[in-house]
Amino acid sequence: MRLLMWDVDRTLLVGGGVGVEAYAAAFTAVTGLPWAGALVAAGRTDLEITPELFALHGIPDAAPHLDGFFTRYASEFDARSHLMRVQGRLLPGVADVLAALHARPGVVQTLVTGNITAIGIAKVGVFGLERYLDTTIGAYGDDHAVRSELVLRCRERAEAAHGPFADEDVLVIGDTVHDVAAALTAGVIAVGVATGATPAAALTASGAHHVLDDLGDVEQVVALLAG
Repeated sequence: MRLLMWDVDRTLLVGGGVGVEAYAAAFTAVTGLPWAGALVAAGRTDLEITPELFALHGIPDAAPHLDGFFTRYASEFDARSHLMRVQGRLLPGVADVLAALHARPGVVQTLVTGNITAIGIAKVGVFGLERYLDTTIGAYGDDHAVRSELVLRCRERAEAAHGPFADEDVLVIGDTVHDVAAALTAGVIAVGVATGATPAAALTASGAHHVLDDLGDVEQVVALLAG
């Protein structure tokens, strides 16, 4: 059995700014304040990022706002999700890789993403990837602020559903050093994909067990990930 935990943004797809637009609209709707920009979010969780953004806008305690904000964020994204088909795109090889892995007996694919649950699932759904993923066992940016905790939670959910996985058969696939660090902290395999802002050399230096330029060589990628 293999458990593959996929990051979403810049690993599977590019959202074309739709998520940021929805986030900004939700912030203004919930707080009444104009949106004044964002932090670097790549590889981080929404539960980690959001309090910092609220503080930057003069709201030092985001806790009372989080539930309402995330609900509104999901709603704003849903209203704009169709735009991802125009403004966004799947990255090279993604659909073919996920389809081929889905057809392999004993391979379970899911999401470990900093996006809140509703957004992470919606993003892959825009491009029809949800058919290849068991999103019910995934872990998301509203589960915990710390990325390595998402890896642990996903593994717990997957093992409750499918039985135990060996450490070497749990793979975290992502495009940032945060994805790599989360995998290493959780004691599983880190696969870096250099399709985001982090170059392959930096992913290697961060300790990734494997580094790919992209997922374009479908046969090679499937062989690596399926074991």
